[in-house]
This record gives sequence, C-alpha cells and structure tokens, in this order.
Amino acid sequence: MSSPISGGAQTLTSMQILRREVPPTAAILARDLPARLASLLAARGVASVAELDLRVAGLSAPEGLDGLDRAAARLADAVIENQRILVVGDFDADGATGTAVAVRGLRMLGARDVHFAVPDRARHGYGLSPGLVDELLSLRPQLLVTVDQGTSSIAGVARAVAAGIDVLVTDHHLPGPELPAALAIVNPNACGLPHALAALAGVGVMFHVLAAVRAELTRRNALLAPVQLASLLDLVALGTVADLVPLDRSNRILVAEGLRRIRAGRASAGLAALIESAGRDPGQLQASDLGFQIGPRLNAAGRLDDMAVGIRCLVSDDIDESRELATQLSELNRERRSVQADMEREAAVIVENLLGGRQGELPSALVVADAGWHPGVVGLVASRLAERLHRPTIALAPAAEGAEEWRGSGRSVSGFHLRDALVDLDRLHPGLLLRFGGHAMAAGMTLEAAQMERLRPAFERVVDGLLDPSLRTRTVWTDGPLAAGEYSLDLARAIEHAGPFGQAFPEPLFDNEFVVLQQRVLKGKHLKMRLRATEAGATPVDAIWFSTPQHILDSAPGRLRLLYQLCVERWQGAESVSVRVRHGFAV
Repeated sequence: MSSPISGGAQTLTSMQILRREVPPTAAILARDLPARLASLLAARGVASVAELDLRVAGLSAPEGLDGLDRAAARLADAVIENQRILVVGDFDADGATGTAVAVRGLRMLGARDVHFAVPDRARHGYGLSPGLVDELLSLRPQLLVTVDQGTSSIAGVARAVAAGIDVLVTDHHLPGPELPAALAIVNPNACGLPHALAALAGVGVMFHVLAAVRAELTRRNALLAPVQLASLLDLVALGTVADLVPLDRSNRILVAEGLRRIRAGRASAGLAALIESAGRDPGQLQASDLGFQIGPRLNAAGRLDDMAVGIRCLVSDDIDESRELATQLSELNRERRSVQADMEREAAVIVENLLGGRQGELPSALVVADAGWHPGVVGLVASRLAERLHRPTIALAPAAEGAEEWRGSGRSVSGFHLRDALVDLDRLHPGLLLRFGGHAMAAGMTLEAAQMERLRPAFERVVDGLLDPSLRTRTVWTDGPLAAGEYSLDLARAIEHAGPFGQAFPEPLFDNEFVVLQQRVLKGKHLKMRLRATEAGATPVDAIWFSTPQHILDSAPGRLRLLYQLCVERWQGAESVSVRVRHGFAV
C-alpha cells in the first residue's frame, strides 16, 4: 500500500464524495441557457443571467469602504505636488502585482516620482517591519503606501510616522486587536462590518484605490488627460487568481476583463513575457493558467531570491527587458520546484515517523520542520501535506542559516479557520509565537528556536478542540454524472465560456464509471487514455490523468470510476473534447 504522503493523488476511497444540489433557480437560468449549463451555474450560486455579465461596469461600488476617501485625497495631493511616493508591497504574487498596479497606475494619473520596495523574506519577514522602514528612510519618501500588507504592521507604521512620513495602508488581510496609526487604512476586512468587497485580493484593493484617486483628481480638475485604468486589469487578474481569494462576482469581473485583455493581445509587456516563457497561447489563456503557470513563476522570486525581480518585470514596458526578467523568473521557478521536491520527500519521512509512533493514526494537526529547509518554500510543503492528508498543517524552517528565529507557514482545510486557531494558540500559550497573521486557509508565524518543541503539542491540542470530526475527511463535491450524449464539444465550450473558475466558484467536476479502451504512460507518471462511459450509447473520449497514483499505473485496471473535468483540447488549430481526471480508482 502506498504511503499517504508519497502515493500521489488521493484516491476516492479516502474521500467523502457528495453531489451538489441544484437549486430551483436553475429553471430560471434554463430559459436563456442550455439546461445542463444552467444547472451547473445555479449550483454555484448564480441566480440570474444578469450575474453572468462580467463587464467592468458591473463592479460593486466601494461605498462605505473606510479610509478610501482619505487615502484618495492624500494620493491626489502627492500627485499634484509632485511628492515622492514609495509603494511597499509583499513578496508574493498578489503583493507583486499590486505593487506593479500601484506604480503603473499612479504614473498614469500623473505622479512623476514613484518608487517601489519589497521586504526580503529572510531579513525582514512579512510586512512593514521597523527594520525595513529604517532601510527605506534613505529614499526620503514623503508618502509611503503599503500593498497587500500593513494591517498588522503596528511597529513599522509607527516607525515611519515618527520619521515624518505619511503612511497609507492598503490591504485585505484580517486585522488583529490593534490597528496601525496610519493616515488611512483601506482594507475591506478591517471595516468592523462585512463589506461587499471583502473577497478582494490586495491587488483588487489597490485597483479601487486608484479609481478613487482618479475621481478625486477629476473633481479637482487636475487630471490632464483621460486615464483608462482598465489597462491594469491583466495584472489585477493575475494577482487575484494567484492569491486564491474567492471568485465572487466582483472578482470574477476583474479576472474576466483581465483575461479578455490578455487574449486580445493587450497584456502588459511583463505579463506577455511571462506567458511566453510558460509556453502558453495568450489567445486561449484561462484563469487556471494564471494560477498554475504564471503565478508560480512570479512567486518563485519572492520565495528564493528577491521579488523586486518580479515587480521590475511587471512594471517594465520594454519587451526585451521583460523577456530577460521573465527568463530569470522561469529559472528561479525551476530551482523552486527542485527545492520543494526535496523538502516534500523529507516531510514525508517526518510524517511516516510520526505515524509510526501513533500506530498509523493521523493527529488532528501536523507540524513539520527541518533546520535545512528553505523558509521561502515551507508554505508549499504545508499546502501539499494539508491537501493530501486533510489536516491543518504548519511547516517551518530557520529564518536564515543559524538564525534564532524560525518562520512557519500554515495551510488549513475547508471549514477550519487557521488564523482564529493561532489566536487561540497565542492566548493559551503566551510567548510561544512572536508574530502571526493570515486568514482562514493560510497563515504565517515566527517563533524563537527555543520554542519549537512546544509548538507541535500545543498546536495539536488547539486544533483537536476546534476541528469538527466531519472536517477530518476530505469532501469532494461533484456535479454528478454526464449522460451518454453530453461528452460534446459544445458543452465543453459552454463550460469554458462560463468561467473564470477558481476559489469558491469551482470548475464543474463530473463523476462516472468508464471502460478503459486504450492507455499509455507518459513521462513515467501521467496516464493517457481512451475511455467510454458505461452508460448505454456513450461514445469514446480521450482522457489525461496527470500524476496518476502509482498503484493505478502498476495495475492498469480496465474499468475506472473517475472524477473529471470536461475540457476543450486544442491542437494545431483543431478543437476536440477531452476528459481531465482529477481523482479516480479501479472498479
């Protein structure tokens, strides 16, 4: 039997498979849409055809967003008075795209002295730290604007304010008990009450800030020419998808418009170069390409090197410079994959040893750590373990070689709020964590090396008291089986056009049994198949199962139950329908 860590994709026997209910609104949608598509969209909360209009005009207005008017007024002052503006982002894809959007957008609005900075993951850690502020003072900024961070940077904001710098915080992360003493805080999750824009990523918050600045400059008759901020939506789409925020209607509008611009050949030079380096066709780009191909290339810089490389790529208008920087990012991503693979193998050994001491029973939570791991990659290790073992997981490494501080990154499972668990951990074990922050599904933390032994049992006890037993088994929601006549190119195209899909608006997943007509293994780990559903009248269809579990490759079963997506396959200008397997087991 394969290891729970090294056995590849999780099998259906270790999952709870549930079928999405189709609400009565499907009948309303079916007046204008094919019945199957209407059912799929209704099951994802779409109640009317009007909600499928994803043009920018349909964006929710940021009414009641605390701090927005004050931030817009201060930025307008800076633009008019030619003040030096310093944008300080974060070292992930959301922070990088948000920083690039801020720099590009402010320049479009007339700012002539705009610069950017980003913390070094190893030296500064997350956010606007006092040490980072001290380094930035040499740039002599008059206005400092955070992007995708700052809500928890109490000491860093205080240091900047004490130095005579106005600070505007733009962010989307959950606040702690205290807010920084910034001139304005624009954060839809720090308003006290739920806000319509609470699902925005940091880059989305910055886009709305820029729109408010444009309105303020227009009101003052200080805008010299019309400014089309929609030209920034390619980067907004990338940051939104890469940060895994829920794709509510506002975020779907941002992503859909960004994808339209990319497909029309209007992407910024940097993003176009990244798409080219990933070998993707911009004319057919999907949200999944942003999440799985482009985002990781950008994130690799922040994990292994300096996210400034990524931001420079996104800010540049020179295609040759952008291609050179995109090549650097691709090389870093290859290095990241190698480092991650080594760390995952070592994490597997840690978990196997843990299971050996518990008679094979998984604890309620996992904590894995190694002194030789890279602190920029621990979040990916935590994510992989949480996905495969369906337990809240924290992975940690020293902040730097020989450092007395260790940095950790946590990932959760659906239904379990990780940051709230860390709040309880901090309350029950004062002094264990030096710093922490995050949201429901992901969080970061810093602690002293001397506290490492306390973390695992303390975290397990907290999670054990909070993690409902029903959440300890992975639940996979499907849209049920496809009928024999539904394996059609028309349905695959209709599903594709109904996107973008992503977090909280998942791509349709179907559930059928198939007879395997042909199969061959690609690159030793992927299974290419010709299948026929067992329903009477079904026609054969091509299928691909990436990273197939080893026991399936070894046994080559002739009959499979599969959870899969229906996709449009494009090759040399021709289109066909295909099946992309997500999970499966032999019948």
